[in-house]
Amino acid sequence: MDVFPIILVIHLLLAVALVGVILLQRSEGGALGIGGGGGGGGLMSGRAAGNLLTRITAILAASFFATSLILAIIANNRTGGGSPFDKVKPAAPISAPAAPAEPAAPLAR
Repeated sequence: MDVFPIILVIHLLLAVALVGVILLQRSEGGALGIGGGGGGGGLMSGRAAGNLLTRITAILAASFFATSLILAIIANNRTGGGSPFDKVKPAAPISAPAAPAEPAAPLAR
């Protein structure tokens, strides 16, 4: 069984989740910050939500990095490894240019 598609789907899901969690975080510059906000007494305080989102971001980032390495290793093993330049055949040696042709006789008028 080929595990490449399974790892690729997990990798894509991690990428989407990572983008979502990053957008939920409260930004210092006031950009999107969808999930942040100090107003209202919610289930978690702003600090607790920030710590949780930071921890989730770190876990997702480490998982994304690990799946990236695994996919790169699998792809390298599939292609046989090495550089693409190693597989190029050398060109034929360049010979000396041919001598120019003799000029034709002038046309009679």
